[in-house]
Amino acid sequence: MDDSTIDRRRFLSVAGAATAGLALAACAKPRAIGSPSTSSNGRRLPIGFSTLGTPKWDWIHTLDFAAAHGFAAVELRGIQETMDLSQRPEFQPGRLAQTKRELVDRGLVVPCLGASINMHEQDPAKLASAMAETRRFIDLASAMGTPYVRVFGNNWVKGMSREAVLAYVAKTLSELLRLADSPAVALLWDAHHTFVGGESPEATVAQLGRYIRHTHLKDSVPAGNDRRYVLTGTGEVPVRRQVEALARIGYRGYYSFEWEKRWHPEIEEPEVSIPQYATVMEEYLRGAGVTAR
Repeated sequence: MDDSTIDRRRFLSVAGAATAGLALAACAKPRAIGSPSTSSNGRRLPIGFSTLGTPKWDWIHTLDFAAAHGFAAVELRGIQETMDLSQRPEFQPGRLAQTKRELVDRGLVVPCLGASINMHEQDPAKLASAMAETRRFIDLASAMGTPYVRVFGNNWVKGMSREAVLAYVAKTLSELLRLADSPAVALLWDAHHTFVGGESPEATVAQLGRYIRHTHLKDSVPAGNDRRYVLTGTGEVPVRRQVEALARIGYRGYYSFEWEKRWHPEIEEPEVSIPQYATVMEEYLRGAGVTAR
């Protein structure tokens, strides 16, 4: 067993805990920035945004913007042209200590790393490549003190029964977690997609709430046979109710804005959408009884 395997075991043991302990501990005393989402004693509401929404921003600009607008967290889903975070210079061994200082100096944490693995993938070569990438993400998360790595379930495979696909995904997860004595699999709730799929936020949280560790929020309106993303609170997705449903069960994770600018370049620029999200979420969270921490 090499050192990276030991790191994965330690990381997954933490990831299986009931709350994101490392992330919450790291943001206990952030630096005061003086934005609408930062209280007078420097504590911040548990909001974050995904770098999926900032595909043109470099690392430092991303951190400075997050801190200036009162965010507590930045979720990493690629930086500029690089989707495999383990290949970015900021996360190489010789640079990582400085990267972590840059986060701490701005009172920020990274609650989740977004990997691209599709666990339903049937092609052995593609699956092997995705698994190798995810192991690199686990090692990076361990080194950074980030409690979660996001992977996709993801789709029902044509020609396979529901039971067969679930068994296949479970086998893939087992391969990733086989060395960890931990119930390390939980859920990232993309609240937009479950609502568009026909579920109320109250129904989703009632069924899945005890498994939810991280959340993606965004708003949209119908656009033909598809959806068009719009600024938070201006569409038909009940984001306020989604926040309230989580707050009622004592959710302690981050409320992360997933503005899909990387995939939809035509939507509003992040310089507009991200600060607007912070303002709206302050109203929603305070109304739901969620306090700065």
